[in-house]
Amino acid sequence: MNAAGLAAFQDEFLGEVVLPDNPDYDAARVVWNGMIDRRPAVVARCEGVDDVIRAIRFGRDQDLPIAVRAGGHSVGGFSTCDDGIVIDLSLMRGVSVDAERRTAHVNGGALLGELDRAAQAVGLACPVGVVGHTGVAGLTLGGGMGRLMRRFGYTIDNLLSVDLVMADGERLHVSEAEQPDLFWGMRGAGPNFGIVTTFEFRLHELGPDVVTGAVGFPASRAREIADRFREYLATAADEEGLSFAFETATEEPPFPPEAAGEPVVTVGATHSGPPEEAANALRPLRDAGPLFDTFDLRPYLEIQGVADEEMAWGKRFAMKGGFLAGLSSGYVDIGLEQIAEAPGDECWVGLWAQGGAIARVADDAMAFTGREAPFWLGVEAAWNDRSLDDAHRQWGRVTMDALTPFTAAGHYVNDMMETGEDVARGVYGDAKYDRLVELKRTYDPENVFRLNQNVRP
Repeated sequence: MNAAGLAAFQDEFLGEVVLPDNPDYDAARVVWNGMIDRRPAVVARCEGVDDVIRAIRFGRDQDLPIAVRAGGHSVGGFSTCDDGIVIDLSLMRGVSVDAERRTAHVNGGALLGELDRAAQAVGLACPVGVVGHTGVAGLTLGGGMGRLMRRFGYTIDNLLSVDLVMADGERLHVSEAEQPDLFWGMRGAGPNFGIVTTFEFRLHELGPDVVTGAVGFPASRAREIADRFREYLATAADEEGLSFAFETATEEPPFPPEAAGEPVVTVGATHSGPPEEAANALRPLRDAGPLFDTFDLRPYLEIQGVADEEMAWGKRFAMKGGFLAGLSSGYVDIGLEQIAEAPGDECWVGLWAQGGAIARVADDAMAFTGREAPFWLGVEAAWNDRSLDDAHRQWGRVTMDALTPFTAAGHYVNDMMETGEDVARGVYGDAKYDRLVELKRTYDPENVFRLNQNVRP
């Protein structure tokens, strides 16, 4: 970096400029996935929108790679970089809720837990993800899947507008009414076009309590339970958020001691409708003679934080994902085979049911691709020991390769750790990718925002 340019930037920047010789540098550069260890030349912790503009212009003037960090949860580490500038929005938190209009304005650095708490304070909710310390920005701009998506849609289906800082430092308000072409691209490929400093969301009545939990079964019953799950889903109400997973039982509850170390099938559900209707709605799942049954009435805010420790900062994490064309017996057999080969007990092969509100939005309504598939599929692995990196990553690759014949078109962009034009085309499909290229040429022709699932202009 040019010393004079850096000095001028530090003088005008209102937030914190953290350089490698700063005592806070290691804390400033760390991100959620312990696999990612990069050393940016500067971390610019922005105090407000003007700082975002200054940081973009400084990065461009100095010809630095620009990474954007909101929650720091990018699985592939796109929220940091080597030898570039990290534009960090973590000081730009805060959520304001208009209870009468049922909307929320969310600052670019806010976390899901903040949005959940602010909305639930007035009996409302936005459908978001399942880990409270995830950033709202990254989750939303890639799609946003979670417990409420069958009832209320993806997070992007509830996005009303964004305030955006462009590559040239200009500001835009983007919605269906203003810059609708760009709004189309923001919903699914948003990180390619700028830095969002404010989101506006639609909210829905919910809670404060919902019925949630899971039932588990031995591997020997996998096909039977898959059949039951498939039959249940065919008539399930939109209020049922449903999952089906293969995992390894541990010695900890809710697994019974005799199951420890063995592959198991778990079926999870969140019933977001009236609690008094849950017992009857969930009976087909709970009456199958499970190894355990954890269903209970719990505060929605509590369940939204239940995975926060399991998915804690600093764990090493890798995943592969896709959309599943159907819950076939072939898929079930391979899922069981692969979970039996897992290198640790924090490995999962799981799916979330789609349909409901998701399927009532046209596929071409936005850049996101995959809503027509019945299931989202995730192959995930978490571990702590660096020496186990290769084993876990190899297991994920082999497992996803084996399951690929059962997948449908598209990928959930937030899952993707790989990069390249072929990868991006695989995410969006040729027609949407080509449309995104034209948007990129209009709004970021120099590809300033390229540390993402990049659409090259």
